Amino acid sequence: MEEALPTPRSIIVGIDGSEPSRAALRYAAEIGPKLGLPVEAVVVWDYPTLAWGDAYYYPESAESLRSNAERLLAVEVERAFPAGTPAWLRTGIRQGGAAHELIDASRDAAMLVVGTRGHGGFTGLLLGSVSSSCVSHAHCPVLVVRGEASISAEETS
Repeated sequence: MEEALPTPRSIIVGIDGSEPSRAALRYAAEIGPKLGLPVEAVVVWDYPTLAWGDAYYYPESAESLRSNAERLLAVEVERAFPAGTPAWLRTGIRQGGAAHELIDASRDAAMLVVGTRGHGGFTGLLLGSVSSSCVSHAHCPVLVVRGEASISAEETS
């Protein structure tokens, strides 16, 4: 008898305040309910480091950086869902490097959705470093969304 696989917990979406990450959240919000999966919007923050000789200086406190991340997440969720946060949407803040934390969050996910920054022309076809790392190392399928995202009826048939 075959053992049932555990049900993936959610679709994880990396949010950073950019238009591609907003498009990723909108795309995940369209497909998550259709697949019966909750969506988890995640903002990752880390200490910006400045080298001063052999020493490193952290210009902001952890509380300030975390507060900024929480504010960014609240603004992006409000922007994506002006009528109110849907019951199937979860949010989270993680501390660390963006690629590392999103890859770690992908361990139990059904899908990881990230945006990429395009610059038009040939260079616009290249993935950013976070999205590229996620594509290469995530533990689930990765969807990279560029700019405006919307699913048409033809795509879902």
